[in-house]
Amino acid sequence: MLEALRSIVQAVNAAGDLQSALDIIVSRIAEVMDTEVCTVYLRDPDTKRLIFMANQGLNPELIGKVSLGPDEGLVGLVARREEPVNLDHAEKHPNFLFLPGIGEEHYHSFLGAPIIHQRSVMGVLVVQQKDSRRFDEDEEAFLVTMSAQLAGVIAHARATGSINTAQNTVGATASFKGIAGATGVAIGQAAVVVPMAELHSVPRRQCDDVAAELGAFTAALDAVRSDIRALSDKLLTQLPADEHALFDVYLRIMDDGAWVAEVVAKIEGGEWAQGALSQVMSSHIRAFEMMEDTYFKERATDIKDLGRRVLSYLQANDIEPPDYPERTILVGEELTASMLGEVPREKLVGMVSVRGSSNSHVAILARAMGIPTVMGASDLPYTQIENANLIVDGYSGYVHYNPTPEVYEHFRSVSEEDHALNQGLEALRDLPSETLDGHRMPLWVNTGLMADVARSLDRGAEGVGLYRTEIPFLLRERFPSEEEQRVIYREQLLAFAPLPVTMRTLDIGGDKALPYFPIEEENPFLGWRGIRVTLDHPEIFLVQVRAMLKASEGLNNLRIMLPMISNVQEVDEALELVRRAYEELLEDGWDINLPPIGVMVEVPAAVYQARQLARRVDFLSVGSNDLTQYLLAVDRNNTRVADLYHAYHPAVLNSLQQVVDAAHAEGKPVGICGELAGDPAAALILMAMGYDMLSMNDNSLLRVKAVIRSCRFEDLQSLLDGVMLVDTADEVKAQLRKAMINIGMERLLQQTSGGV
Repeated sequence: MLEALRSIVQAVNAAGDLQSALDIIVSRIAEVMDTEVCTVYLRDPDTKRLIFMANQGLNPELIGKVSLGPDEGLVGLVARREEPVNLDHAEKHPNFLFLPGIGEEHYHSFLGAPIIHQRSVMGVLVVQQKDSRRFDEDEEAFLVTMSAQLAGVIAHARATGSINTAQNTVGATASFKGIAGATGVAIGQAAVVVPMAELHSVPRRQCDDVAAELGAFTAALDAVRSDIRALSDKLLTQLPADEHALFDVYLRIMDDGAWVAEVVAKIEGGEWAQGALSQVMSSHIRAFEMMEDTYFKERATDIKDLGRRVLSYLQANDIEPPDYPERTILVGEELTASMLGEVPREKLVGMVSVRGSSNSHVAILARAMGIPTVMGASDLPYTQIENANLIVDGYSGYVHYNPTPEVYEHFRSVSEEDHALNQGLEALRDLPSETLDGHRMPLWVNTGLMADVARSLDRGAEGVGLYRTEIPFLLRERFPSEEEQRVIYREQLLAFAPLPVTMRTLDIGGDKALPYFPIEEENPFLGWRGIRVTLDHPEIFLVQVRAMLKASEGLNNLRIMLPMISNVQEVDEALELVRRAYEELLEDGWDINLPPIGVMVEVPAAVYQARQLARRVDFLSVGSNDLTQYLLAVDRNNTRVADLYHAYHPAVLNSLQQVVDAAHAEGKPVGICGELAGDPAAALILMAMGYDMLSMNDNSLLRVKAVIRSCRFEDLQSLLDGVMLVDTADEVKAQLRKAMINIGMERLLQQTSGGV
C-alpha cells in the first residue's frame, strides 16, 4: 500500500492542472483499492457547497454540475464530522440523499474520508461498491492516509489553477493565506528570486532575445559535457569499470536530442533558457520517479543532477543585473538576508516568503526595515507570478494576486491611514518615554545594518539593546577579518555614542546559516549554534571580541552580550576568553576599558539558572523569540505549527517574571530584546514585571512610546496580576485589548506583533 500511495502522490504532483490531478486521483485509487466507484467532492470556498468534481464509475456528464450542501447527504456528513464514514448499507442511513441521474443507486457500500488542509475541510474522497459489506480497517486506513497526503497537493493544484486562470482572464484574482511577518500594506509588482541551481524554484519568465537564450543553453550543455569528460578521465583508474560507465550514461543523456529539442522549443516559444530547462527536466524527473522499475526510478536522480549542472552554468552566465520594478515585492521560496540586500532599498516595498514564519530571521529584518511581509504562504505558486500585480497585507497575512479595483482601493486607503498614524506619532520623537505618573521606561533599539542607525536616532532610541553582529557575516562570502569587523563595529559605536551599544557575539546556527560555514544537522535549533559554535572555535570568538574592544577605544559605550547560554560553564569560559583578549590589547597599547558583559536568557535552562548567571555578569537580556519557541516546543520557522507560537502563553509570561526577579535579587539590570518588546500592548505588562529596558526594531519605538505615555504605572500591577491568573494566551490577549482601549490606544491594536 505504501508504494501505491507514493505512486499516486507522484502522479498527482506531475499533473498539469487541478482537474487532471483529480482525474488521476479517482482512477488510481479505484484501481489500487479495487472498487467500482471513486469520487472527489471539492468544497467551493464561496458557497461552501461540495461539488462533484471527479469520478470513476458514475455519470461523467454531471461532473461540475451536481453539488451538496454541508448538511446534505453522506458526503455532507463526512465533511461536517471531519472523520470517515464507513457503511455497508448506505441507502439505509438517515443522511442518505438520492441524486437522480448520477448512477449511485446500485452501490451499497460507502466509505468517505474528509480532505483537510490546514484545519480546513477542502472536500471529501469517496469509494463505493455494489456488494453490501463494510470496508475493512486496512482499506479505511488507506483512504484516510490518501486523503491526508492529497490535501496539500490539491490545495497547491487549486492555487496554481487560480493563478493560471487569472493570467488568462481579464479581472480574475486570487488570494493566498500566509502568516503576518511584518505589519503594513505593500502594493507593487512581484520579483521572484531563487537559490542557485534549484530546478523546481526557477520562475517562468518571457525572454527578450531568443537567439541569446539559445546560445546560452548550447554553451551550458557544452560546458557540462566538458566537465563530465574531465571527471571521467580523472576517475578512470580509480573506479571499477561498471561504476565508471555511469559517466557514459551521463553523456548519452546529454546527447539525447529529445529533451534538448523540448527545451529549444520552449525557448523559441518565448520562455527564457532557465525556465525552459526547469520545466522540461522537472517533467522528465517526475516521469522517471513514477516508474515501477527500480532501475528507472534511480535515473531520475541522474537527470536531476545533470539538470542542476546545466542550470548552474546558465545562472553563472546570467550576468545581467536584475531590473527590479519601481515598487518591488520580493517573492521567493525561502527569502534570506542576502536576497533582501540585493534589492535597492528605495524600490523594495514588500516581501513574500513561501516558507518560514513571523519569527524567521528574515521576518525580523523586515520588521526592522519597515517592509510589509507575509511569511509561510505555502500554497502560493511563486514560480508563476513574475511581474504580477500583488498586494501584501502584513496585518492579516494574505497575499492578493491581480487584485480587483475594489480590493486595490481598500488597501490603498489602509496604507494611507498607516501613513497618517506614523506621521502623528512623529510628534512623540523628542518627548521622554515615561508614564503619566512619571515612571521612566528606557526604549532601546535592535539593529544590524548601518541603515538602521539614522532611523533609530530619529525615533528617539536611547541605546542599542541588540546589535546583530552576524549580519555582516551573512552578507559576505567569507569570515570578515578582524580589521573589517573593527571598522563595522566602530561605525555603530560612533553613531550612537555616548548611548550604549550592546553587541551580541556571533549567533549562527538554527535559522541563520553562513553559506561559507554550513552547519548540517537533523535538528539545528537544538544543535550547534550561538555560543556553542564560538566556544568550539575560539579563533572566531577572539577575533570578534578583539575587533569590538578595539572599536570601543575612546568611546566606552560598548556592551558585549553572549547568546544561547544554557549553563554557567559556558559563561565562565566566554568570560575568560574576553578577559584574555582585553589583556592582550592592553599589552599592545590599546587604551580601552573592559565593557559590561551580559548573557541572553533564551533557553529554559537559563531561566532556572538566571540568578546564578546574574552573579557572573553585569546584566541579563531576554531573547523572547527563542525562549518562546523552546518553552512551547514550537519551531518558529515551521508554518504548520506557527499558530501554536504564542508569546502571551502563561508559561512564557511566568518565565519572564522569574528572570526579572532573579536578576534584581542579584542587583543586576534586566532587559528584553525579543519581538515581544516591540509589541505596544506587551509593554504594559513588561513594565509591570519590572523590566529595566525594552529593545525593539526602530519601527516600533514610537508606537511603544505612545502607549507608555498614555498609561499610569500604578495601574499596571493590577493588570499584571489579572494576566498572571488566566490559563490561555487568548485570555491574556483579551485583557490587554481591554487595557489598550481603556488608555485610548485601540488604534495601535492592529499594529501589535502579539495579535491582540
